[in-house]
Amino acid sequence: MMLLIAGCSEGKKNIAIGPPASETNSISKLILDAYGIGDDDYTGFQEGFGDAADGVQDGNIDISIGILGLPAASIESLQASVGDVVMLSLSDDAIAKIEKNSGYRHHTIPKDTYDFLENDVQTVTAYAILMGNTDTIDDELGYELAKIMIEKASENTHAQAKQMTLENALRGSEGLPIHPGAKRYYEEQGLTVDNPVAELTADKSKRKKELILGTGSQGGTYYPLGGEMASIWNKNIKGVNVTNTETGASVENLSSIRDGNMDLGMTVHVPALQAVKGEGAFAGHEVPNAAFIGHIYPEVIQIVTRKSTGIKSFDDLK
Repeated sequence: MMLLIAGCSEGKKNIAIGPPASETNSISKLILDAYGIGDDDYTGFQEGFGDAADGVQDGNIDISIGILGLPAASIESLQASVGDVVMLSLSDDAIAKIEKNSGYRHHTIPKDTYDFLENDVQTVTAYAILMGNTDTIDDELGYELAKIMIEKASENTHAQAKQMTLENALRGSEGLPIHPGAKRYYEEQGLTVDNPVAELTADKSKRKKELILGTGSQGGTYYPLGGEMASIWNKNIKGVNVTNTETGASVENLSSIRDGNMDLGMTVHVPALQAVKGEGAFAGHEVPNAAFIGHIYPEVIQIVTRKSTGIKSFDDLK
């Protein structure tokens, strides 16, 4: 997921704030609000990252804020195409406001992460996690999904798969109900699980053969990573076929689990917590049938523009 802003000519700047019902959209608005930038101060584009990145390359979009793993292949590709990518830092005051009003926390991107960085970059981070539908993911299936995520991660060629380790397995789970099958696996491996345990209505004897995994846009991290995860599950779990599908990511995936249209969903941990509590985008529409299965990778906010825009910080947009 990514937010983009390009071109720094006079007048309102064009900002791709992410698809509707996406966490990119939510965090984009939170960042802009932290700088006192209101809806009337820019022209918003609700683009997925692939289209937004094309806009930055073409000079039609001025800045990109993405929720991505490190390093992000999409940013490396953009730099390879244009040669003048600039990554913006968030100010201390903005980070403090974001931390106060969300589950995101301060994070430093080391300057050696990308060849074009001249200094460390200050930003915020959350975690990408996998949530399962307690109406369709039975105890044994939840166990197998968690086990294979960890033990077969080396078969996944995506760069972020290296983050799916036992050491990281419970990151982003704080406050979330955990799937009992996943809990059993992690405890067998020696982890201490303090999460409330989700109640299942899923029955192995009535297990679906075709499962849907909600990911994100094809230009982001979720879709290709989720595609490899699905292939590895299909190879190792008999009688089940997992199909990854392109979506608007976090909020859409959680809503689809609630409505019974999705069995597994990749999401940032922040909206997942809002979903089970019925807060934020889920006020009055909580998701009682979603349970944590495992951590996927750290989600780092990465904000890019181009040198040609002249933008050095969000303060330049005021």
